[in-house]
Amino acid sequence: MSEIEREKFSLKHALAYSSGLFSDVLSYQFFTFLIFTFYYTIIEIPIDLMTWGWIIWSIWNALNDPMWGIISDRTNTKWGKRRPYIIASFIPLCIIVVLLWTPIRISLLSEFLYFLFVIIAFDTIYTMFSINQTSLFPEMFQSLEIRSKVNNVRQIFSVLALIFAFIVPSFFIPKYTDKQFETNYVFAGIFMAIVMAIGALILIKWGIKEKKEFSVSKKESPSFFQSIKITLKNRAFVCYAITALANWYVFGMLPTIVPLYGEYVLNIDNSLLQSILLGLAFLSAAIFVFFWRYITHKIGLRKGFILSMVAFIITLFPFMFISDFLSGILVFFFVGLGLSGSLFFRDPLVGAVADEDELKTGVRREGSFYGVNALVIRLSTIFIFISISLVFDSVGWRVFDPLADPATTSLGLRFLMFVFPAIALTIGIISMYFYPITKEKFEQIKEEVNKLHKEKAARVAGK
Repeated sequence: MSEIEREKFSLKHALAYSSGLFSDVLSYQFFTFLIFTFYYTIIEIPIDLMTWGWIIWSIWNALNDPMWGIISDRTNTKWGKRRPYIIASFIPLCIIVVLLWTPIRISLLSEFLYFLFVIIAFDTIYTMFSINQTSLFPEMFQSLEIRSKVNNVRQIFSVLALIFAFIVPSFFIPKYTDKQFETNYVFAGIFMAIVMAIGALILIKWGIKEKKEFSVSKKESPSFFQSIKITLKNRAFVCYAITALANWYVFGMLPTIVPLYGEYVLNIDNSLLQSILLGLAFLSAAIFVFFWRYITHKIGLRKGFILSMVAFIITLFPFMFISDFLSGILVFFFVGLGLSGSLFFRDPLVGAVADEDELKTGVRREGSFYGVNALVIRLSTIFIFISISLVFDSVGWRVFDPLADPATTSLGLRFLMFVFPAIALTIGIISMYFYPITKEKFEQIKEEVNKLHKEKAARVAGK
């Protein structure tokens, strides 16, 4: 029997590994959900200045994200390739999750500089943790069947983390846009940091099982700039990356705008109810994950992802006309259909790219692909805040004003919830159409990769 045929599914291992994804998603979505609302409505940094901050942050990511991936790929220690970085990063990440909400309140300049510093520090450490825990997925789980099963567990944990990130802050912060609750953001950060630490420790103790045969790749790994060049020449990866950029634009836009959309479009003056709507979308996404798994087995990753983006556009359309909490419950539930597709297809698609790349180069370079992928999806933040800046400037919201014209601000928020995301997803559909790894080609790739892994294992055993 081949290595892939002998591979068995272990629910215990899948749960332990997925706990790391829980901490990953929890930290980033807590950051995404409230960082804009906090610095825009509580600290009152003008939207134009915040947009420049996000642009600078994204330029740093042009080095930060691929850097960590490539460094990880080229690491070879007795503790493994990924484990040392995960251990080194999770405690600093927990600390920074608290520091996000403690700006220096001396002047607008001090507030902006602190904002810029803390988001850069957060992403630097977060990427060190995220790239390495994510890169373990295609390395530890080789067959499509096992990847699908583990991915189901991972995405359930991911959705639970999203719900946690959106719901729990409301228990600490009664109203997200009220300045009297500024300190409450710190308390929420402390609680989140504790939960993140628990998930990371479970991952480190029971979830990491690196394979020795992949460590032989170190000496053969290309340099930093060579790796980026090779990665960007990979047609399958480029097609996927453009689609990922489109999906993460939507994935980032929704939680960023929901606190304001809930208050100024749906007239919900309560942070818990606003969070419930967003949490409902991701709860339904956990249910729809099984639907996309079924679709994947029937039509493959490429066609399945395209179908999920079409569904996403359709389910976002009602945001243009709903105006109350009850309508919001129904709409946000069905938005989970599209969200679950974005969550489900990411890692299997990158895994397929890494498998194909290994056949060409002889090297496992998940870290490189995930690093450049992280760079690409972080660029979505630039587009998100340029979109928000354009809309807010046009409706008179350069600086947060709760008394601005409600009809104008409502229309602007509706556009940010549907029109801009629909354009992005259409671009993603077009790009994924040209993704060259079909269902049949992927099965062929796995057979050839299995042979290569047997050769690598033999080389390691012969040392």
